[in-house]
Amino acid sequence: MVKKIIGDATLYLGDCLEIIPALDPVDFVFTDPPYGHNNNDGDMIANWEAIYGGKNKVKKVEESEYRPIANDGIEANEIYKQVLPLLEARLSRGGCCCCCCCCGGGGPDPQFARWSIWMDEVFDFKQMVIWDKGPMGMGHHYRRSYETVLVGVKHGGPVKWYDNTRRIENIIRPEACGKIIPQKDDHPTVKPVKLSNIFIGLHSRPGEIVLDPFMGSGTTGISAITMGRKFIGIELDEIHFNHAVQRITDAWKSKPMLFEETQEPIYKENDMFGEK
Repeated sequence: MVKKIIGDATLYLGDCLEIIPALDPVDFVFTDPPYGHNNNDGDMIANWEAIYGGKNKVKKVEESEYRPIANDGIEANEIYKQVLPLLEARLSRGGCCCCCCCCGGGGPDPQFARWSIWMDEVFDFKQMVIWDKGPMGMGHHYRRSYETVLVGVKHGGPVKWYDNTRRIENIIRPEACGKIIPQKDDHPTVKPVKLSNIFIGLHSRPGEIVLDPFMGSGTTGISAITMGRKFIGIELDEIHFNHAVQRITDAWKSKPMLFEETQEPIYKENDMFGEK
């Protein structure tokens, strides 16, 4: 295990199942675990342009250029089941676990349903939020243009909720955060900073601790730091860990300017609904 401290961020290179039990309590979890789809490991994601051609048609991607995600095979389901009780034990009263999950298809089975049930066995299941990424997603039949975020609340207290507009829907519209098309040097399933901004703003306050046990390249950490939270991130893959270190270091260096800007709401009241 490697531990690196960058300002208010503490990053661990190692296995989250081993590291989480030793952590002090945290206030909020936002994470994007491996879905178990073997993404970017010779699949359609890796070979999209080669498969569908068009003016940008390229040759089939060589195996040496694949960017598989650690534990993204069948073992991902067991890891998800094991990590949930560890997260619940570390969360403070009323704390939420917000977990990115796949949409309604494109995998070998209805994973979103299974993961929701498993979350409900450990947490009070609050909501499945739809992140509408806009057209057009991956796939062949019923192309995948959305993902979900599963929200669970620690047992024993009311949910921490810091919105007073009463206008927060369970659908995040494309205008609120858009989507990212990962480039060759990016994490294969990187999420927009604005996505984690939304959930961090709803479920935590400045100074509180945000945990991401599947940190990837550190997007949740960037959100947490620039919004005045403390951050703990855990990543198993050394390449992605090093990328996260660099991105969070850059965010920390820029924090005074960014933190001034984020004293206002992270998103305007109507942003989630696509209104102007």
